[in-house]
Amino acid sequence: MPFMETGDVRMHYSLSGDAEKPVLLFSNSLGTNFSMWNAQADFFAKQFRILRYDTRGHGQSSVTPGPYSIEQLGNDVLDLLDDLDFERVHFCGLSMGGMIGMWMGMNAPERLYKLVLCNTAAKIGNAEGWNGRIDSVRKGGMKSVATAVIERWFTPAFRAKAPGEVAEIQQVLENTDAEGYAANCAAVRDFDARETIATIGVPTLVIAGAHDAATPPEGGRFLTDQINGAQYAELSAAHLSNIEDRDHFNMEVRSFLSV
Repeated sequence: MPFMETGDVRMHYSLSGDAEKPVLLFSNSLGTNFSMWNAQADFFAKQFRILRYDTRGHGQSSVTPGPYSIEQLGNDVLDLLDDLDFERVHFCGLSMGGMIGMWMGMNAPERLYKLVLCNTAAKIGNAEGWNGRIDSVRKGGMKSVATAVIERWFTPAFRAKAPGEVAEIQQVLENTDAEGYAANCAAVRDFDARETIATIGVPTLVIAGAHDAATPPEGGRFLTDQINGAQYAELSAAHLSNIEDRDHFNMEVRSFLSV
C-alpha cells in the first residue's frame, strides 16, 4: 500500500479503481484503520474510485506527538487530496471520521461533491469521559478499554452472530498505538460544531444506529435538522453500522450518491 509524506506525517492509504470514475473517500473511526471499510470498498468498486486512509495515529500512518485536533486531521485529508491531485471527492466518515467530514463541509466545501456522516455527532461525550479514557490507555494499554469499546460498537446479537468479524475488529483496536489513540481522543473531546454545523451547504446524508450508545440517534437527528436539506437514515445497528448492518448501509449510501 502507498504512503504520502507531508509536513510531520506519513499517511498510509489505499487507492483502487478506474481513474475515470468519481472518487469516494472513506475516513475511519477512532481506534480502527481503513480496513473497517473493506465491505464498502468491494461494494462501491464498480461505481467509484475508492480512496481509504489510516487517520494520523492509526494503522500504518505516523503517530506524531499529540494532542491532535479535528482541524489538523481535516488538513491531513486536504494534503492527501492535493498529493493525489483530486480536486473534489465524495466523503464518507464514521464517528471521528464523521467529525472530519463535518470540518471539511464547513471549511473546505469546494473539495466535496457529497458528504456522508455516519454514527457521529456535532459533540461526542464530555471532557471528563475522554480524559478518563486517555488516562486508561496510557496506564493500561489498549486492552484495558477494548472490551468496553467493543460492547458499544456492536449489539449483543451481532457479537453472538458474527464472533469472527468482531474478533477481527477487536484485534485492530487492541493493536492501535496507545499514544496515537490518546491523541485522537483529545481531538474528539475538543470538537464542538453545535453552533456552526448549519454552515454546511453540500448535499449531506446522516446515518445513525438505532442501538448506538456511543453516538445515539438524537445526535444524528440534530445534524439532519441543522444541515439544510440533509437526509437521514437510521439502521438496526450499534456504532459500527457499516459492518453490523452493511447491506442497508450500502444501499442507503448508494442511493444518496447516485442521485
